[in-house]
Amino acid sequence: MDTTDHTTDSYQEMIAHLPLASHPNPKKVLVIGGGDGGVVREVLKHDTVEEVVLCDIDEAVPRVSKLYLPHMAALLSDPRVTVFIGDGFKFLADNTSTYDVIITDSSDPVGPAAALFEKPYFQLLHDALAPGGQISTQGECLWLHLPLIEELQKLTRGIFPVVEYAFTTIPTYPSGQIGFVMCSKEPGRDLRTPVRKVPNTRYYNSEVHKAAFVLPEFARALLKEGRDVLPKFGRAARVMKNQSEGKPIKKVLLLGSGFVARPCAEYIVREPSKELTVACRTLEKAKALTEGLPSATAVSLDVLDTSALEAAVAAHDLVISLIPYTYHAAVISAAIKGKTHVVTTSYVSPAMRELDAAAKKAGIVVLNEIGLDPGIDHLYAVKTIDEVHAKGGKVKQFLSYCGGLPAPECSNNPLGYKFSWSSRGVLLALLNSASFVASGQTVSVPGSELMSHAKPYYITPAFAFVAYPNRDSTPFSQWYNIPEAETVVRGTLRYQGFPEFIGALVKLGWLDQSQKPWLVDSLTWAEVTQKAIGATDSAESTLVARIKQLCSFPDDSEATRIISGLRWIGLFSQTDKVVPRAGNLLDTLCARLETLMKYEEGERDLVMLQHKFVVEWADGTEQTLTSTLEAYGSPKGHSAMALTVGLPAGIATQLVLDGVLNTPGVQAPYSKEICDPIREILEREGLGLIEKVL
Repeated sequence: MDTTDHTTDSYQEMIAHLPLASHPNPKKVLVIGGGDGGVVREVLKHDTVEEVVLCDIDEAVPRVSKLYLPHMAALLSDPRVTVFIGDGFKFLADNTSTYDVIITDSSDPVGPAAALFEKPYFQLLHDALAPGGQISTQGECLWLHLPLIEELQKLTRGIFPVVEYAFTTIPTYPSGQIGFVMCSKEPGRDLRTPVRKVPNTRYYNSEVHKAAFVLPEFARALLKEGRDVLPKFGRAARVMKNQSEGKPIKKVLLLGSGFVARPCAEYIVREPSKELTVACRTLEKAKALTEGLPSATAVSLDVLDTSALEAAVAAHDLVISLIPYTYHAAVISAAIKGKTHVVTTSYVSPAMRELDAAAKKAGIVVLNEIGLDPGIDHLYAVKTIDEVHAKGGKVKQFLSYCGGLPAPECSNNPLGYKFSWSSRGVLLALLNSASFVASGQTVSVPGSELMSHAKPYYITPAFAFVAYPNRDSTPFSQWYNIPEAETVVRGTLRYQGFPEFIGALVKLGWLDQSQKPWLVDSLTWAEVTQKAIGATDSAESTLVARIKQLCSFPDDSEATRIISGLRWIGLFSQTDKVVPRAGNLLDTLCARLETLMKYEEGERDLVMLQHKFVVEWADGTEQTLTSTLEAYGSPKGHSAMALTVGLPAGIATQLVLDGVLNTPGVQAPYSKEICDPIREILEREGLGLIEKVL
């Protein structure tokens, strides 16, 4: 609220009378802003004033004020007053050494008004003053804007020999208080003491004038002595605590600027004792990631440049590698040479495992698999298995499924899926072979048959999930210390209908990575589909008949669903030309799907993770235990996938640097010693799993 009949006097009287009543003989006055006329009305109460210029950029303000606020705007028609509609900056520049008092009745420093709180404006004010002149400008609130007020004081002291801050109370303004920056060109001028009385005021008087410069101690200490006596919270409190404890600064190098990197980076710089460097091949991407983060620097780095990589890694205490897993071994080798700790979210590959002995010799921790899956899944698998064993129980079956999906209301395409990371990576993962333990036997599934192994999987009635095995689950009998388990499977969740659609794409050749010399941009999508499936022509009816022949749909309903989805992708288009990517069908399809299946503004994703433990207790009874995470992304913040991958990596980084996780070597979170401290912090961050007995 800007203006009221009852309260506005306190502001308009004080911003005008403080500079005028302390000036020995003010004759010419300039008011910038204040088109409502209230400040001009107060200026004219001084009988020394001969001329007043009101400069406002908006002609509507004085015009409307004359109609609806006549008690304030009436004196705009006084013969001593000139109303100038135009830019205050230009007006000041055109009228140097002219005015005895200049009053700036401005809004808050937002948008165009921000320029009224910067050095060039105050220099213009100074130059437009006559010798001995002084200014008063709206100076914001002590309770809300003290750092800004401090900056204004420092800025104006470089221009004026006399600078003060005064304030008034006004209940309709934020926090009930507003201040004024007061400056004079005259060295030694006493702005605190009025030299004349002002008639017909409702708020201002001589004693109020003097009291306006008496500041509360927290403000006086900062503005007069440069001492900040306010209590510190959040990051500022941690800075003071670290300083008092002599906590050393640790340097972290983050490689990669993908979507999971930001939550990780935010967590790391939350602790002031950490300095973060984000390195990416493209400097602009690194800068975008560090924008708004304290103690963060962006650099350009090509990880294929071994000497540059080694130098960057050696200059830091820990490196987080969020680049593709194929580069992790090179990063670890550089870290061994530089004796720098490492954190990754990826599975430990054979090439990484081969560096274990060298990492131990270098005394560095190389902690991997600390994202979502792998990562959070390990934390709760280890927890429950340890608890079952401690009570004398046996884990007879262990099933763990995780899915990154669009939230149900956003799963509005034929696949029920959207890409939050590499579309190529998503599709290629569907061709990976899988192995798991079922009824005591190892079951292996070739990639070409993976989708046919998807089965309905119940978590809650709200979802129609299907699940299929992912990668090789068989080593987890050993890694999770459950040799007694007759079933061990880790897999992926998708919405119902997804596997059959992907299975059709595989049968139709659209996930083929081999080069196709005939794949050129002169072809329509229908013509490409014709060549891919071996149809006799590109007519839609011919393509549909051939697709039904190749896919052997179980019924007409399923055939209609999948063929409609292929039509939605555009594979039958007789007009749209294909845009080949990398000369193969897989990448060309990816380019198409990245446009069709991206998250739109305002949409959110879902991460669903569930462990299911079938436990046999010592007395022979059985129970089924579950640990479940159902996390949704924020359309205005992080996706659920970014948060659940990036945050655990950030937490692990903190614990390694703090020495909590200090066992050297290449490792993953398969032990209580690693999992417990990470899980404890993760739960404080609101990402814990809900544990139940079914």
